[in-house]
Amino acid sequence: MGRLGIVGCQLLSVAGLLIAWEGAVRLALVDPLFIPAPSAVAAALGTMASDGLPRLADTLLKTVIGYCVAAVLGVSAGLIIGSRRLVHRVAMPYVVALYSVPKILVLPWIALVFGLGLATAVLSAALFALFPIALLVAAGARDVDPTLIAVAASMGATRAQVARKVLLPAILPSVLGSLRIGIIFALLGVLLAEMFAGTRGMGFYMQRLAMAFKAPELVGATAIVSVLSVAVVLSLEHLNRRLARWR
Repeated sequence: MGRLGIVGCQLLSVAGLLIAWEGAVRLALVDPLFIPAPSAVAAALGTMASDGLPRLADTLLKTVIGYCVAAVLGVSAGLIIGSRRLVHRVAMPYVVALYSVPKILVLPWIALVFGLGLATAVLSAALFALFPIALLVAAGARDVDPTLIAVAASMGATRAQVARKVLLPAILPSVLGSLRIGIIFALLGVLLAEMFAGTRGMGFYMQRLAMAFKAPELVGATAIVSVLSVAVVLSLEHLNRRLARWR
C-alpha cells in the first residue's frame, strides 16, 4: 500500500470514529453533558475562537520561553554528564532522583515564591522539560564509540573539532529525540501551572470551562491544544529527517 493509501485509511478511521461518536450521542448511549457530540464541538469552536485563540497564544509564548531555557540547559548538562565519566558517576544519581520526583509537587512551591503569572508558568515548563532532555542527551553521549574520539584526537583534532565533527553528529538523534519529548513536557508544565496557579492562558481557560460544565467548549479547547502538539512534534520529526542527511 502506498503513502496515499495509508493516509486514506487513516482519514477513514478518523471519520468512522467521529460518525460512531455522533451516533452514540444522538441515540442517548452517552450523556451529552459530559460527552458532547462532534457537531456540538464544531459549533462551539466557532463561538470560542475569539476568546480561546488569544489564550492559546499566551500559553504558546510561555511554552516557547520555558522550552528554550530547558533545551539550552538540558543539552549542555547532558553533554557534560554523558561525555565525562567522573561527572557521570557523581551527577547521574542526583539527576535520576530529581527526575523521579513528580514535578506537580513542586508547582505550589514555585507559585509560593514567584506568585501567579508568567514566571511560574515559564519555570514550570523549564522544569518539566529539563530532565528528559538532559537524560536522553547524556545517554546518547555515553553511547558514542570512544574509538572515534581517540582516532580524531590522534589525527590532531582539537577538542572543539572533536565535539563538532565527531560528538555532535553521533548524538544528533538523541538530541532531536529529547527535543521532541521536551516540547510536550514544556507544554504540559505550562498548562498545569495555568490550571493551578494561573490567571490567564489556555490551561486557566480550560479549567473555567470544566467548572462551568461547558463540555463542547472544553472538548474543543482540548482538541486545539492536541492538534497543536501533534503539529509541533511532526515538525520536529521532519527536521530530524532533514538533519539526518547532514550526518
